[in-house]
Amino acid sequence: MSTLSPTAPSASPVAGRPVETTRSWKLAIGYGVFTLIALVLFALLPRTGTTTFRLANSGDFFALPDVPLPAVGAGIVVVVLLAILTVYAVVETRAVRRVPVWVTAVFAVVFVIGFLTWAAAGKSLPIPGLLLGALSLSVPLVFGALGGVISERVGVVNIAIEGQFLAGAFSSAMVASITGSPWVGLVAALVAGTLVSFILAAFSIKYLVDQVIVGVVINAFISGLTGFLYSQVLSPNETTLNVGVRFPIIPIPVLHQIPVIGPVFFEQRVTVYLAYVAVAVVTFGLFKTRWGLRLRAVGEHPQAADTVGINVTGTRFWNVSLAGAIAGLGGAYFTLDAVGPFTKDMTAGAGYIALAAVIFGRWDPIKATFAALLFGFASNLQNTLGAINSPVPSEFLLMLPYVVTIFAVAGLVGQSRGPAASGKPYIKS
Repeated sequence: MSTLSPTAPSASPVAGRPVETTRSWKLAIGYGVFTLIALVLFALLPRTGTTTFRLANSGDFFALPDVPLPAVGAGIVVVVLLAILTVYAVVETRAVRRVPVWVTAVFAVVFVIGFLTWAAAGKSLPIPGLLLGALSLSVPLVFGALGGVISERVGVVNIAIEGQFLAGAFSSAMVASITGSPWVGLVAALVAGTLVSFILAAFSIKYLVDQVIVGVVINAFISGLTGFLYSQVLSPNETTLNVGVRFPIIPIPVLHQIPVIGPVFFEQRVTVYLAYVAVAVVTFGLFKTRWGLRLRAVGEHPQAADTVGINVTGTRFWNVSLAGAIAGLGGAYFTLDAVGPFTKDMTAGAGYIALAAVIFGRWDPIKATFAALLFGFASNLQNTLGAINSPVPSEFLLMLPYVVTIFAVAGLVGQSRGPAASGKPYIKS
């Protein structure tokens, strides 16, 4: 994750490890910053008491014991471990070698455990509830990130994810209320997301308007349109047009009783299970099928794709439409799963965070999904710590998910290269 060079790494003649062609200190500096934060919080501003991590649910096959961690002792151990990992990152960077991804994952997990132990000192922290809330907040980001990956891989920057979310949420709420069926509402969300993407595709591909400007305008337009329709149509007729029809929770037999992960991943509504399927299908299709090969070819070198007979304009148009349909499912999650009734601007900028997940995930469906899960975890952390009356300032908790988003994109990704033709209109010569 630390490389900033698009050049492929070469093999180390000594250790057989990948070597960077350009030395980048971004990741090592990031390690150092978080190590200093941990030192200040856990060592210089310690909190007394023991944090109890509750791992069990009543319906599990067997009950896992609670894990008590003393805030002071755990804080010291965490600072030492983070310092060791930081030194390792410095050594690897000086040797112009890539820091393995698993090291960053371990660093993040250790820091989060230390922070939770410090913030919840003297209280009990329900881990299944924390993870369940994180997944719930991540699901629309996953749909949006998948739509963003498809759109940018084919060469169109999809700034309009927020608008597709809002259109999907509004349409699914109203149609599901009228028909009484969440399934029909889900189809309406697909159609609404596709229609919004038609606007993006038409202006950016056909009329060659700047894609970023078109996306921003679409977001503002859909926000104003859904807000107007909510106040003039849904709000006066809430009992008929904005009832809040939702999918029921469908536990998967046996799997939902697995401790910790069972209630989180396998006791969900239909939209969550659709997210699992969407990640698998998009990943397989993008890298293992002719459709994915053509899509990526158009996004990397449209002129070369055109010379071998690929219809660049048609490929871009229909794949941007597909991306909008997937993002529309993310909007449906808000009304058919999480909340129920539609409210004005209920997506609250989630489309922009989904776009950040695309960049943080380096335009890869799996990595973008993990990025969405990270942002969802950061968002839910404020809810969990607020529920247990943590002394962490509420202002910090409110800005936490956005700080993580900014740091992830600017600090860890930096100058990573996206698809070569992304954002560039293609004019057939």
